[in-house]
Amino acid sequence: MTPRTPTVVRPDTTTTLTLDERAAGALVGAAVGDALGGPVEGWSPEQIAERHGGRVTGVVGPWYGDDWRTARPIAPYHKGDGHVTDDTLMTHALVRVYDTVRDHLDAYAVADHLVPDLMSRPRWIPELEAEALPLQRIFLAEKWIVTRLHYGHADPREAGTGNIVNCGAAMYMAPVGLVNAAHPEAAYAEALDVAGAHQSSYGREAAGVLAAAVAAACAPGATPASVVETCLALAKDGTRSAIEAVCEAAAQYTDYESALAPLRAAVAPFDTVGPHYRDPSLGARRPSRLHAIEELPVALGMLLVGGGDYRHTVIGSVNYGRDCDSIATMSGALAGALHGERAIPAGWVKTVADASRLDLHAPARTLTQVAREVFARDTARRRAHESAFAELAGAR
Repeated sequence: MTPRTPTVVRPDTTTTLTLDERAAGALVGAAVGDALGGPVEGWSPEQIAERHGGRVTGVVGPWYGDDWRTARPIAPYHKGDGHVTDDTLMTHALVRVYDTVRDHLDAYAVADHLVPDLMSRPRWIPELEAEALPLQRIFLAEKWIVTRLHYGHADPREAGTGNIVNCGAAMYMAPVGLVNAAHPEAAYAEALDVAGAHQSSYGREAAGVLAAAVAAACAPGATPASVVETCLALAKDGTRSAIEAVCEAAAQYTDYESALAPLRAAVAPFDTVGPHYRDPSLGARRPSRLHAIEELPVALGMLLVGGGDYRHTVIGSVNYGRDCDSIATMSGALAGALHGERAIPAGWVKTVADASRLDLHAPARTLTQVAREVFARDTARRRAHESAFAELAGAR
């Protein structure tokens, strides 16, 4: 395949998107990406094309059709038909924590608020087509939070140690980036603190970098390239190396079809899962300073390939396969934050909202109000510090 000159997406200088528009774009965009990726999660690009007679271009049905209730390894979850997965359930749960605390979060907020939310109040679970505790749907890496914090009484700041290292924390960190909109350094630090209750090593690092990327995407004039530059400035160890390698490869392509194999080849040396996603190696998901999760670098790579265009970015993420619901969740959040909800196909939004029986806009409205309140508190705290320091320093 012949590399092509990447598309340069120039910022819209005539219209500045508001925080409300960017938050809606990020959270609705993440949910739609999640729903589109869910039914093909775990498969390869070749298997996806064979199953669907070509590339997936929108909402599709379950991989096993009407046999989804019993067919392994998918059962008992109804993945497809516009249903969101645990990525969105966890994202919305974190928004509810912000709604309660109405300030910056830390690992103790996970113990005090997120854990009770997951284990005590039944909610509609689209993949189960029933009301159930979120704890009954989330994956083992997320159940770890409840085990360690509620039953094990671990120090929240260290509870993530020992968990499998995966994208479980990164997949729902977009709200942290939105609360710290246009301040990626603050988003990175806050997400690392929050994720300490859930993940360690490069799983925790990815959560910090994803939050920083969302915050960077909210800055006026942001582009896919500026988002990636921010990530490279903050990311550490294998996470930084993986992002750099994948984005260098992505810069050579402007269509996802040509980029699928090169992006996988670029991230493969850093990915511990190995070539067979459903049969990971014995060294998979262990702490390391040399490795990275696969999902975040690929999401950033697809953002570059798609030039920030929501449809192109997310469809590329979906057809990448493997953990593509989480990849599309992340890339959808970034493309949505860059361009607002207007960039997301309205038909996809309606289909996912109706099928999942969720108000996809309410979390964004809630989080926008919280972000404004937090910014006001931050401003007051900063001014108090400036005054106190000036007096200490003898400023006249």
